[in-house]
Amino acid sequence: MKIAQEIIHNVNHETAFAYVTLDYEGRFLRRKRLVTNTGEPFLVELPKTVSLSSTDGFLLDDNRVIAIKAKPEMLVKVKHSNLPRIAWHIGNRHAPCQVGCDHLLIKEDHVMEGLLNLLGADIEKLEAPFIPEGGAYGHGRTHSHSHNHSHQPTTAIYTSDGDPNV
Repeated sequence: MKIAQEIIHNVNHETAFAYVTLDYEGRFLRRKRLVTNTGEPFLVELPKTVSLSSTDGFLLDDNRVIAIKAKPEMLVKVKHSNLPRIAWHIGNRHAPCQVGCDHLLIKEDHVMEGLLNLLGADIEKLEAPFIPEGGAYGHGRTHSHSHNHSHQPTTAIYTSDGDPNV
């Protein structure tokens, strides 16, 4: 089985050997067995988990390139006269969002749809590739632990005057 250990950016789909069609979640990977549109299996084995774009491709160990296509999936198109307010509510829930000129696209989610209805948004379900914004700090789908705080619970000991002594 061929192995892909490198990602190529800005791939020309017409000159690629083959392609794989992956949904939004499927484009977030590190190690996975995939099958091309021609039926050829290959193993993706990357040094770290990455969020792939529909313009990326896998470089196989024989130097062939397999393009990545975004698979159509069920989405909700959101319109509203105050779109920034709607975008704020979507972002406040850390939901991935694709931004258009006069609309937003989110993955189908009945809870989010209920909120959007309460906010007066016009929603329409459709099937399309989902290519959300990457976020201010990169792709926005990874969480490195290179910051300087612990995820362990803090134990506070309260003194007789009610002040915590941590």
